[in-house]
Amino acid sequence: MNLLDTIVQSKKQEIAYLKTHFSNRFFEEQPLFNSATRSLKKSIENSVTGGIIAEFKRQSPSKGVIHAHADVEAITTGYTAGLVAGISVLTDAPFFGAQPNDFAVARANNPIPLLRKDFILDEIQLWESKAMGADAILLIARILSGEALERLTAEAHQLGLEVLLELHQEEELEKINPELVDMVGINNRNLNSFEVALHHSIALGKKIPEKCLKIAESGIDAEETLRYLQQHGFHGFLIGEQFMKQENPAEYCQQFIHNLR
Repeated sequence: MNLLDTIVQSKKQEIAYLKTHFSNRFFEEQPLFNSATRSLKKSIENSVTGGIIAEFKRQSPSKGVIHAHADVEAITTGYTAGLVAGISVLTDAPFFGAQPNDFAVARANNPIPLLRKDFILDEIQLWESKAMGADAILLIARILSGEALERLTAEAHQLGLEVLLELHQEEELEKINPELVDMVGINNRNLNSFEVALHHSIALGKKIPEKCLKIAESGIDAEETLRYLQQHGFHGFLIGEQFMKQENPAEYCQQFIHNLR
């Protein structure tokens, strides 16, 4: 069993707990459930600062602890001040160190689109995401069948959530429905080995339907890397570790964006 399989098994246990203790009705009654969502896709399309989705995470399986005592309010509001297109917040605790209130604090302090980044396998997680105030969610092709992707995407859309569909392997291309998908992300990091390979992502990106908004994820460690990916047809860029490993992630993000201009 590889690490991704281990994460999925852990997530299935979380889902079982959710289904035992909460209902869709419970989530529907939460204050943020009926709040209007913001379009991450449009924010990226209209961005004049690189289409960056800046990520907040404390640790990762590939790097261990990145920023253990990170201040979610200070960092995410700093991202917003830097004019990012959106903010991604990890909500997985066992493997990414998320704290229970990370997403809530980010939502309460930022008026821009928020992506809930987690390992979503079941509809109840979509209802939970909407109740948290998410604007978009991540679906990972590697861990979902084509049928499950379409079902979860349709349910997300009914709830007003956008979907970022993440790919890494060429065989996952067949899971893209261009009429249904909002954004397609290519993870430059292999989810099995956690190695980064930009050339692989660029080759895969050329096979994605033209009408899809393409997002590059992981391994973007310099402004030159972002520009290089832009030249190869990518529209948005999810950057996490490169920001979060800095002493002041928000300040670094702002300087990164300034250097792009």
